[in-house]
Amino acid sequence: MIIQNTYYKYRISYLTKGGTTLEFKKTFISETVPYDKDTDIIVEGPVHPDELRNMTFDEGLNSFRVSKEQFEAIIEIAELPEGRIIIARIDQHIIGYTTYLYPDPLERWSDGNLPYILELGAVELSLDYRNYGLGKKMLQLAMKAPEMEDFIVITTEYYWHWDLKNSGLDVYQYQKIMHKMMAEGGLEVFATDDPEIISHPANSLMARIGQNIQQEQMEAFDKLRFMNRFFF
Repeated sequence: MIIQNTYYKYRISYLTKGGTTLEFKKTFISETVPYDKDTDIIVEGPVHPDELRNMTFDEGLNSFRVSKEQFEAIIEIAELPEGRIIIARIDQHIIGYTTYLYPDPLERWSDGNLPYILELGAVELSLDYRNYGLGKKMLQLAMKAPEMEDFIVITTEYYWHWDLKNSGLDVYQYQKIMHKMMAEGGLEVFATDDPEIISHPANSLMARIGQNIQQEQMEAFDKLRFMNRFFF
């Protein structure tokens, strides 16, 4: 079953763009994924922060920080004008999530404050629910929102963020799984000279180019990808 409804909008002005008003549209989509004969998993988003506050957060969602603090972090992301949180839940209990927001100001991807670049910041599932294709489902659902065609969605894959211990895989096996999962959301590998990414061959930059992205926007993205060129 698929339910689709646009339920809230933000408007925000960027002084760096001469005060241009940009409208953020967030199209809410919900899908049901069978779990067992008595239970379904709901994959949905972007979820409003008020809805998130009425839910609980699985203690196994602790890859980045303790679960309580991570729950607070995703609520804060949902409150951002551009922030998008996609969740997987059983009843009102969150067992997985993905985050979308503007890149960290300390990273090169934020240079120029390009309003059409969003970063897929995290994909996390509680350990007990990692064999049901939910990561793929959350990525696919996020990209079904029509407004995502106005964005370049990037993700920086660093091997030190991966759960190698519980997976039993080496970095290259895990990289293959991550690339395959990200491809389900339309992301592909892009070359870059970013020092952190090229510091290890398992790291990578991946991106999905929305259908409404113009040539000049792609050129600006290309300049971000290669900032360390030397001229002789």
